[in-house]
Amino acid sequence: MPNTTIPKVWKDIQSPDFNPARDGHLVEQVKQAAITSPKPAKVSFGTSGWRGEIGSEFTLKNIQVVAKAILQVYKEADSATFKALGVSSFEELQTKGLVVGHDNRLLGKEFCEVVADQFIKAGIKVYYGGEMPTPEFSAAIESLGAACSVNITPSHNPSNYNGIKFNPSDGGPAGPEITDKITANSNELMKSHKWEELGKIKWKIIDPIKIYKSFSEKQGTISYSKIASLLSKESIDLVCDHVHGSTRGRPAAMLNNPQCLTSLRTENDPLFGGVAPEPSSKNLAGIKQLLNASKSRFRLGVIFDPDGDRIRFYDGTREIDMNSFGAMAFHYMVTWRKKKGVLAKSVATSNFANIIAAKLGIEVMETPVGFKNFRPWLRRKANPKALIAFEESDGITGLNNTLEKDAMFGLLIALEIIAATGKNLGEYLDLLYGEFGRLYPERSGFEVDKALVGEPLLAKVAEIAKVAKPGSKISIGKKNKIVRELLTVDGVKIIFDDDSWMLVRPSGTEPKVRIYAECRIPDEKDDMFAAAKALFFK
Repeated sequence: MPNTTIPKVWKDIQSPDFNPARDGHLVEQVKQAAITSPKPAKVSFGTSGWRGEIGSEFTLKNIQVVAKAILQVYKEADSATFKALGVSSFEELQTKGLVVGHDNRLLGKEFCEVVADQFIKAGIKVYYGGEMPTPEFSAAIESLGAACSVNITPSHNPSNYNGIKFNPSDGGPAGPEITDKITANSNELMKSHKWEELGKIKWKIIDPIKIYKSFSEKQGTISYSKIASLLSKESIDLVCDHVHGSTRGRPAAMLNNPQCLTSLRTENDPLFGGVAPEPSSKNLAGIKQLLNASKSRFRLGVIFDPDGDRIRFYDGTREIDMNSFGAMAFHYMVTWRKKKGVLAKSVATSNFANIIAAKLGIEVMETPVGFKNFRPWLRRKANPKALIAFEESDGITGLNNTLEKDAMFGLLIALEIIAATGKNLGEYLDLLYGEFGRLYPERSGFEVDKALVGEPLLAKVAEIAKVAKPGSKISIGKKNKIVRELLTVDGVKIIFDDDSWMLVRPSGTEPKVRIYAECRIPDEKDDMFAAAKALFFK
């Protein structure tokens, strides 16, 4: 089947008329294309890895190229690159080894075999964990003393995509000093690479659930005794929706399969039942139906994305996104757990946590968007350490935990909060609103001329900083607001004296400008968006 028809096949698979029993041959066509296609692809390997359509871009041959490209980074590394990789030599990589695994998508094991084959042929030990959420790779690297990991996943992308993530020895997402080299190597190798037949795959099978549970208990971040006491009560209902992803089975294993646990969408379905596999409001419907009918004193529902690095919450009365939950978790760590450290959050994330931190006298590390930017405060020897690190796109981790976004950590700390405070998440959040006030975050954006993509768009957004200096006034609807603070770590973030703010941030790959705003008054959001757009075109 010609490779060029695969996007059309995927369109048919993802249509409302698709019937797995009748149309399974379409999925087989995609799989055969992914296995046999010789067509190269353009690789763009960012901090969330490279993602491509299965069968047309993401194929066994192209993954073989990327595996070679990663090995080439180690073979050609100078001292600075070895430092970023966390090993001193190629020989250390051979000794410590690679952790490889996948999420629940099509051909996950086959893609892992291709990667493993290249590493094994280079004399490198390989550990295989099968279906693994992203945080389990980080825990396995640290627990096994491995040098790195390759995770076959595109995170929350639709079912027609797969992807590959690379993590160095600290378990966190690779930075640009590594991924830029992987990208360059991959695209150069694509020009001439011919498929190489696989040898015998001799890898060591590991139990990633056991490793992660042992790691989590050892780190001491979570109070399992408090959680166990809560779950033993008859007055709690816990619902976890896995959307067919790699987190299935994890809550039961971590929590010793409590009677109060109901698990949704655990069936093996690489097409995710035809839904977008993300922790969205729409996908919370099953959790809401169960918890809205619950009569238990405590209620908690969580939904995960396919690779277990994103999570969203529902408490039987309201949906709680990471903008709110991250602030709650931070407040809990300071006031209930009495921990010392800092708060790390991305610049596009709600400032509700900033307001809490200011009143508690805690320093805030506000970073560019991207979880890799939290690394300085998450490393084992970091000083100070982040009590909580989170970003508005549903990612969180915490003190002494993995350097990756970790949805299981989100579930565990939520249960601990309920156990320690005796309050549902929404009740705890209401207490914080009463003490610190409330902010209403919103997102918007607009398209610009295609000629602006890249450096020209970055430069135009940067111009806003020249007219939004601290102390200046900006018209927001009928009001004039005074600029209290200006951040330029990722776009231009203007913080006003009433704690409202707006961020103008360029897309790095598309002719779009993204606007994030947060107001004390919900009705003010449209005026904030209009003001941000006016500043861009000024």
